[in-house]
Amino acid sequence: MTAEGFLEGRRLQMARGVLLQCIMGGYPPAKFYGSDDGDLALAADPAHIYRLPWSDGGLALAICDANELSGNPSGLSTRGLLKAVIARYASLGLAPVVATELEFFVFAANSDPVQPFLPPLGKDGRRELGHSAFSVSSNHGLRPFFAEVYQCMAAMGLPRDTFMHEMGVSQFEINLLHGDPLLLADQTFLFKHLLKEVALKHGLTVVCMAKPLARTPGSSMHIHQSLVQIDTGRTVFSDDQGQATETFYHFIGGLQACLADFTALFAPNVNSYQRLCHPYASPNNACWSQDNRAAGLRIPASAPAARRVENRLPGADANPYLAIAASLAAGLHGIEQRLQPTPAIQGEFEVPEHLSLPCTLHAALERLQRSGLARELFGDEFIEGYLATKTMELTDFFDEITPWERRVLATQA
Repeated sequence: MTAEGFLEGRRLQMARGVLLQCIMGGYPPAKFYGSDDGDLALAADPAHIYRLPWSDGGLALAICDANELSGNPSGLSTRGLLKAVIARYASLGLAPVVATELEFFVFAANSDPVQPFLPPLGKDGRRELGHSAFSVSSNHGLRPFFAEVYQCMAAMGLPRDTFMHEMGVSQFEINLLHGDPLLLADQTFLFKHLLKEVALKHGLTVVCMAKPLARTPGSSMHIHQSLVQIDTGRTVFSDDQGQATETFYHFIGGLQACLADFTALFAPNVNSYQRLCHPYASPNNACWSQDNRAAGLRIPASAPAARRVENRLPGADANPYLAIAASLAAGLHGIEQRLQPTPAIQGEFEVPEHLSLPCTLHAALERLQRSGLARELFGDEFIEGYLATKTMELTDFFDEITPWERRVLATQA
């Protein structure tokens, strides 16, 4: 839209089906988004209008809510689903506080998807081999890229906490500052967009796949969650003596009860399960623990005022609005139903069967299909549409034969 049209308040409309567009570009049958495929109205959030600094100021982006023409929020909008979950907390006098940790890879330009991703050439003319985890070295030669990333974040008002080199080859992580869940979802979305755009300017490729390289750690989007009283700002996860409260345990109990049903919302792609089937630091379970990274739900070491629950299941490929909505909705379900968690685990452990999670997209979609709880929390319209879109994507994946199959199976009698 032109700047003039936007400032005049011209309404921007879009077909409802676009909210269910699959990653290959197609759409499920029209029955999943209204047989007439009518329009939605995109209502710009006035607090989230940004000049895009990498475009030399020539472009702006406005984050919008998708509303029906009647004015009601669309049931297909993940941002709308998150706003509805936050409103349910507010009705109880509670406000969630969230932070996201996003991991990503920075690769050399990759014009042929048949070829594996490669790290960029370093200052010494060599490619990184994976020896730089948590290093302060800048031999990877990415300092100009990250300098512009920082500049663009500052220009767009995106606060950052820490950046670090993660365990994978040319893998990095950013910790965004904790705050309002909707704001953090917006910031996570904007940061991923910013990363990819700035990378293109520098002849690089930023990849937010869950598992872009074999035999290398995958990329997560851990979600840290706590709750405060709206009127006082005090945490409800710790009491006056600094001890964990019943609300804290109920929140964990809700996550444990829902994670299996919601796995497809946290791990939305075939590749997501490549990350989860290698469990180190990517735990595919609903166990909880005090500061144990093998657990799907980790309680980081902290002062009582900062007591929080870290959901380690989502990958970097997850939709931040949907993942945060699903995680908070699960915790709220536990609070409302006063669910008790299992005992915490410590050290090395085997995952009990009732706390294991689906390990393929097919199994996760089947579990979501059967979930009455998911339909209760997010509505039949969204769950049916999401299932239809993800089933199309899974079918398209199975239409291709992978190099592994040709390499290993072609010689079999």
